[in-house]
Amino acid sequence: MSEKVKPENSFWETVKVVIQALILAGLIRTVLVQPFTIPSGSMMPTLLVGDYIFVNKFAYGYSKYSLPFSPDLFNGRIFGSDPKRGDIVVFRFPPNPSIDYIKRCVGLPGDRIQMKSGVLYVNGQAVPKVADGSFNSDYAKDPGQNIPVFRETLPNGVTYDTLDESPDTLGDNTREFIVPPGHYFMMGDNRDNSADSRFDVGYVPAENLVGKASMIFFSLGNDTAFSEIWKWPTNMRWNRLFKGVD
Repeated sequence: MSEKVKPENSFWETVKVVIQALILAGLIRTVLVQPFTIPSGSMMPTLLVGDYIFVNKFAYGYSKYSLPFSPDLFNGRIFGSDPKRGDIVVFRFPPNPSIDYIKRCVGLPGDRIQMKSGVLYVNGQAVPKVADGSFNSDYAKDPGQNIPVFRETLPNGVTYDTLDESPDTLGDNTREFIVPPGHYFMMGDNRDNSADSRFDVGYVPAENLVGKASMIFFSLGNDTAFSEIWKWPTNMRWNRLFKGVD
């Protein structure tokens, strides 16, 4: 006598697989990495409008802002570690934590930060600034042609390019900022076009840190929307795919 096995309902099997996949994706997004899109030119030339990046959420530990909808389950950070000078950090905008910002960390707790004639000073020492060619943007709202590029090198050896079209704008000459305990000073690499800690962003609390930018996994130029698939072949920035973020 043979025993017949009743096949399981394939529809419900599919539903279970989909639910499990969604739960796994949610856990990965909450705990490990989260994708973000770059919507403005404040981090040019390092990050361009149309770059899609992965952010490492484990890098600085977790706060309520690491979780969907930012529930008030706990204060401060758990498994926390400090950003290093030069890290590119995603954080919640202190005056309105529902908004994500991305900038470079140039000041740690206790640091003295100031801009003088377009030169960054950290604890009274000028950060070396060396001409490094020019930059042309394909972003229509901030086109920029032949914008001077300068390579900065922070005290810990981290080096990166910045844009500085004019050394005499409001953000190029500031008062000296003293970073409070548990806070960080953030600046955009596009020094003449970045709302950052020099202005209304202010000092960024450690609790507001979301993660460290780690990789560009996709990039579309010329203001191409992700949904405009027919434009991908001509507007894809192929040389930026799977590029590390420095």
